[in-house]
Amino acid sequence: MSIDILMPALSPTMEEGTLAKWHVKVGDTVKAGDVIAEIETDKATMEVEAVDEGVVEAILVDAGTENVKVNALIAKLVGEGESPAPALKAAPAAEEPKAAPPAPAAAPQAAAALVAQIGDRVLASPLARRLAQAAGLDLKTVKGTGPHGRVVKADVEAAGKGGAAPAKAATSTSAPAAAAAPRQALSLEQMGIPAGSYDLVPLDGMRKTIARRLTDSFRDVPHFPLTIDLEIDGLLAARAKINSLLADQGVKVSVNDIIIKAVAVALKRVPEANASYTPEGIAMHKHADIAVAVAIDGGLITPIVRAAETKGLAQISAEVKDLAARAKAKKLKPEEFQGGTFSVSNLGMFGIKAFASIINEPQGAIMSVGAGEQRPVVKNGQLAVATVMTVTLTCDHRVVDGAIGAKFLAAFKPLIEEPLTLIV
Repeated sequence: MSIDILMPALSPTMEEGTLAKWHVKVGDTVKAGDVIAEIETDKATMEVEAVDEGVVEAILVDAGTENVKVNALIAKLVGEGESPAPALKAAPAAEEPKAAPPAPAAAPQAAAALVAQIGDRVLASPLARRLAQAAGLDLKTVKGTGPHGRVVKADVEAAGKGGAAPAKAATSTSAPAAAAAPRQALSLEQMGIPAGSYDLVPLDGMRKTIARRLTDSFRDVPHFPLTIDLEIDGLLAARAKINSLLADQGVKVSVNDIIIKAVAVALKRVPEANASYTPEGIAMHKHADIAVAVAIDGGLITPIVRAAETKGLAQISAEVKDLAARAKAKKLKPEEFQGGTFSVSNLGMFGIKAFASIINEPQGAIMSVGAGEQRPVVKNGQLAVATVMTVTLTCDHRVVDGAIGAKFLAAFKPLIEEPLTLIV
């Protein structure tokens, strides 16, 4: 009996990935839990473990193949001692999708020929199996709407709600899209830029995901900015004192570490700002999980400091350094960059005075931090000089309205200007 190995969904938003490396070859014996491949997503490189035991019968997608769709057939196992299925004797022909990724016909045809040989085994994606196990669902009772009747994530979710995923969901959703006839983007030549005057860098998975998600957020989330100036001379003095005291421990706290801690404390003091909009209601988060924007080659990623309100500056500093290093090496796990409740984006180190970020859905707000610089200020009617930093809070008006945003900034401001208040 042949067993399909499909391209796994390694995160809830993953649609495709690069099959970076195979750790097995045809004829190898694998056991459940063995690492068989490495998959590159738009955010990280992750290992894929076998969920079944058997002998590798065919590898249908070569290492290095890009844009492999989730649930695409990538390899096959056969039980030990069993003969390969006749339909797989021509397996090499199924590798053609690498040459023509938009129309991979050979692999689906091979898969279709083998569906009848599965017997009583339920065809289901690895993600669907995990979701069904967590929900206590018997996959045999779930109607599959994926390719060749395969049970996919939507089927399990529908079954968990007491319904069933519509068998023609793909058709019904594609029809309105066709009817809408979206505007075709003009080429650079059509906009007056001559061919040959530029080099075209193809979009990788990360850049495509960033473009799609931020376009959706900017278009669909009713957002507005709130901007304040903060005097940070006290913060800089406190930071210097902290680093002096902890120098023998190798700790070096940054301004951004203090901002993360202050944001977390302010969110606990104004819990209405630590929330997300959902169609079912407003999700009020129990912890301040702060996502920190980190620039990496080809894009941006937001690793998360979990429950930052419970951690000291030294711990936050160590975690941020570790997360940032592994983010740049694409070694983060999905749970380390998905699911934050609030984001902080700091461009102060680049000399940016002020800016407004796009909301990182489903979070209710994101803070943009500018550079600290000496500016003239008025104190007690007298002109003076202070180090001033501008921050802008971009809010999702569906959950964080103007009053809540202002209340949050009012709680945040003294935590920055008088850092001792972080410990009281």
